[in-house]
Amino acid sequence: MSKKDSFLVNRLKSVGIAAKGALLLIKNEASIKVQVMVSILVTCAGFYFDISKTEWLIQLLAIGMVLATESINSAVEEIADFIHPNHHTKIGYIKDVAAGAVFFAGTIAIFIAMIIYIPKI
Repeated sequence: MSKKDSFLVNRLKSVGIAAKGALLLIKNEASIKVQVMVSILVTCAGFYFDISKTEWLIQLLAIGMVLATESINSAVEEIADFIHPNHHTKIGYIKDVAAGAVFFAGTIAIFIAMIIYIPKI
């Protein structure tokens, strides 16, 4: 990005870079592929069960939370492996903590899905 470009042009370039990053994740990370598939299934379930606007908002927030934490976890793992490719106790701890964040997000998303869908089933 160039300083000479307008604010709008720079923002559009940033969105393009972010979209490229998302596509790289989907292409290269098995965990993101699984999360995207689950997101699609839950979205289809939302249409099937005709969930309310509030339920849609909460569901979309949960999907975003899981995909975002999974993405950050993948980035942390890549950085950790780049900095220290061999096994190291501290690197292992960092990677485990990042994975723990995904666990928290995923667990909450499961509870949200249960609260939304169990009464409809």
